[in-house]
Amino acid sequence: MSVLADVRKAAAGSRYWTGFVLAVVGAVLFSAKAIVAKLTYRYGVDALTVMGFRMLVSLPLFAVVAALQAWRAHQGKQMRLSRRDAFHILGLGFVGYYLSSYLDFIGLQYITAGLERLILFLSPTFVLLISAFYLKRRITAAQWLALGLSYMGVLLAFVHDLSFAGSGVLLGAGFVLASAFSYAIYLISAGEVLKRVGSTRLVAYAMSASAVYAIIHFLVLRGWEGLAQPVEVYQLSLVHAVFHTFLPTFMVMWAVARIGAPLAAQLGMIGPVSVLFLAAWLLDEPITLLQMVGTALVLAGMVVLGRARPAG
Repeated sequence: MSVLADVRKAAAGSRYWTGFVLAVVGAVLFSAKAIVAKLTYRYGVDALTVMGFRMLVSLPLFAVVAALQAWRAHQGKQMRLSRRDAFHILGLGFVGYYLSSYLDFIGLQYITAGLERLILFLSPTFVLLISAFYLKRRITAAQWLALGLSYMGVLLAFVHDLSFAGSGVLLGAGFVLASAFSYAIYLISAGEVLKRVGSTRLVAYAMSASAVYAIIHFLVLRGWEGLAQPVEVYQLSLVHAVFHTFLPTFMVMWAVARIGAPLAAQLGMIGPVSVLFLAAWLLDEPITLLQMVGTALVLAGMVVLGRARPAG
């Protein structure tokens, strides 16, 4: 019996640490997409091209997973998708991945990767505010504290960017803020359909739909001539699609299955910190005391928000 217990304990420990590593690596890879986007901009492309190429390369990957999920439903191994859920997923793909990504990439043309990641990290606070004003859920004192810390941190990082990059920072921050708000709407709207269709199917279908939206948008405005880009753009887009879109999407999902959403979310806080140092290393973006304090405040706000109990 003791041997069996030891085996079970070892298996549980292995499952935990696998989830831990997946959550950390997934968060770093997700956050590093800003670095790749910034590197791609050096070849004279715009936000639409960065997004279009990212989705063009990642579509086959997500489509394979989506096809496998559809086959499982066809075989009766999981519930078939209703027409209502199908339209819901198409809407989620538009708001949560296509629109949010496009606004984010526009913003990255004007602000540093570090500030972009901090602003995107405000999505949970937008979820809280939307829930309070639209769903009439009361915000607790701890949640107000989290909001205050988070927005003060972003403000400090914004002041840092403004002093280095000038007035374009306001425009860029506005686009990324809209991106974070768009993603918050996705998170709120995805709740019910997630329960019915499952996370793997939702992500695969929604990402496939968003890829189609992005590719259509790109081809309508740029045409086939838009595909004539330097080989470096294709190389960076491949890295962007595989390592900063497809893999981390499922890494985080697998992490949640192993260690739970709360811990996975807490570990996701390594994202803004990793981008700060990656941007200094790969993009020569400066790291200042003001930026470090701003990052610390945002992370502190997320810790408080993660531990605060929702109001009844």
